Amino acid sequence: MNLHAKLLERKAAGRPVTVGLIGAGKFGTMFLSQARLTDGMQVVGVADLDVTRARKQLETAGWPASQYEAKSLDEAAKRGGTYVTVDASALIAHPAIEVIVEATGIPGAGITHALKAIQSGKHIVMVNVEADAVAGPLLARRAKAAGVVYSLAWGDQPALICEQVDWARAAGFKVICAGKGTRYHPTYHQSTPDTLWDILDQYLAIKDRNSINPKMFNSFIDGTKSGIEMTAVCNATGLVPQSDGLGFPPATRFELADICKPKADGGTLEKAGVTEVTSSVYRDGKDVPHHLALGTYVVFEGETEYARRCFKEYAMLPDSTGKYAALYRPIHMIGLELGISVASAALRGEPTGAPTGFRSDVVATAKRALKAGEMLDGEGGFCVWGKQVPAEMSLTKGLLPLGLAHDVKLKRDIAQGEGVWWDDVAYDANDTAVKFRREMEAAFARPNAR
Repeated sequence: MNLHAKLLERKAAGRPVTVGLIGAGKFGTMFLSQARLTDGMQVVGVADLDVTRARKQLETAGWPASQYEAKSLDEAAKRGGTYVTVDASALIAHPAIEVIVEATGIPGAGITHALKAIQSGKHIVMVNVEADAVAGPLLARRAKAAGVVYSLAWGDQPALICEQVDWARAAGFKVICAGKGTRYHPTYHQSTPDTLWDILDQYLAIKDRNSINPKMFNSFIDGTKSGIEMTAVCNATGLVPQSDGLGFPPATRFELADICKPKADGGTLEKAGVTEVTSSVYRDGKDVPHHLALGTYVVFEGETEYARRCFKEYAMLPDSTGKYAALYRPIHMIGLELGISVASAALRGEPTGAPTGFRSDVVATAKRALKAGEMLDGEGGFCVWGKQVPAEMSLTKGLLPLGLAHDVKLKRDIAQGEGVWWDDVAYDANDTAVKFRREMEAAFARPNAR
């Protein structure tokens, strides 16, 4: 690792890596708390629709008021401060900014901001994995053609999983499976913002219920966020989804190599080379001990007897046969680690994970029986959850991406558990996100699988 040394070189030269942050939510605020303390890095501007909230978030993150009182982006760039604005477009276009961090979490906004950043010659760190799941493969292709970096966000689980996959392959191992842990039960697919607390109260003591966004939190509970994140991993690594999506098998961190291997070898996977998310809850509702609910992992194969012997000698968590082994990271630190992506893009010209093909998709799936005329309310809502499916299946059937299943009206009844198709909804064909997604579907008519 030499990113810190490179940052110090930029500091010594009086040319810190300059950053524009769009979205001062939880992830963005966590990044701000560390960016202020990172030698060789300057946040020139923060764009948020609620400037008052953004200033409050800077205060919460430990910033002295004097550091974000600049009156313009020009002033911030020249004097070393930070300007807070509602104008994301101005932030993206400003010549003093090298890297744009998109942290709004809104698919349409993320696609629009990424396109503007690419057009302006800026590197883009896409915290907005929701947007990446909708159109990341084409955004990455556009960025590469423009000579800029499009990167997944270090600290979020997809980028960390990509790093583990890259480690295994660079060490000569065949990757069998990669993914993360979460809290899951089959009944959670029907969870809504109203019933969310029935689940959260079992394991989280949140005294102030107004302190969280129930819809956002529910996307983690109902399986949507797992589908989105594993889609990002597949499109960046060449791993593929299983035919019926994620199985969420319960597993301790010490059982990963036994559980996340092909069924032919006694595991739960359809085949090798896929993503999977393990659950911290058994199907009877009991908690899994030593679970991996906040962590990430990779399972790989020892293709020689000697390698398998070394798995055992060096406590590499082998499966019962000794053929497979696992490596896991117990936690992820979200925005606190995001500076790694910013520095890598600016100083190495390398992403911390980026789509290389369209292999996986996450599609809108009915939580309950839906009626014609109902308005879908998108991620974490009352109507649909996001299921990971092979991109080829999504393209062949014409399934509706979960990220575009918001504020669109159903044209027919949909049974519980059924996927929603493009033809099932009245969508705006001129919407920027819709047009770009349709362009991506045409560009990747056949998924570029490894």
